[in-house]
Amino acid sequence: MRLSIVLPCYNEEANITSVVADCDTWFASSDVDGEIVAVDDGSNDNTAQVLRSIQKHTPRLQIVTHEGNKGYGFAVRSGCDAAKEEYISFMDSDGQFKAKDFEQLLPCLAEYKFVTGKRRKRADPAMRKLNALLYGVLIRFVLGVKVHDINCAMKVFQRDIWQNIRPETGTGALFNGEVFLRLKKKGIEWKQVEVSHYPRTAGIQTGAKPGVILRMFRELLELRKSVK
Repeated sequence: MRLSIVLPCYNEEANITSVVADCDTWFASSDVDGEIVAVDDGSNDNTAQVLRSIQKHTPRLQIVTHEGNKGYGFAVRSGCDAAKEEYISFMDSDGQFKAKDFEQLLPCLAEYKFVTGKRRKRADPAMRKLNALLYGVLIRFVLGVKVHDINCAMKVFQRDIWQNIRPETGTGALFNGEVFLRLKKKGIEWKQVEVSHYPRTAGIQTGAKPGVILRMFRELLELRKSVK
């Protein structure tokens, strides 16, 4: 099997070296081979410089660069657009997932075209967990999509469905909600598999910032209008 692992990055200079190394080591030790696609989403720290340094000794690493910060969903989308392998996956670049856990998802691709993780025990602060719960309820109510742990950032799918599920509206925090809406509308079944989730040890989470949340609401209203 050949797999592209997409890593959206925004100000992850403290984490990206170990995350890329984790992916590269897993590829080298498993029956899976492929590429690592890191997307620098307009970071204003040293993420870009660190990635270029890593690339010198990591042939599997491809770098996509945004001139400015476009948002989480936009970064994942850019990475998936650039991915070249038969299967495409993505996970966060903050160290809260391990590439080896893709081994829990990949066998399901024999039956399902899209497989998503669900965190066995979420290693996040209480407020972030509450935000995630409310987001899931909102997506279910507004879009009619019910997925446990919808924003779990460990997903893998067949390359040939990407253009059918590629979000056009949700370029921020709404990205996963739109992916599942498009899966539902195309009649593509998905499978959920429990995965481990690890504490963030460096860097700052940005998903709960007011601006990110407000953008999600704007995109949600726009998406809702477009599917009526």
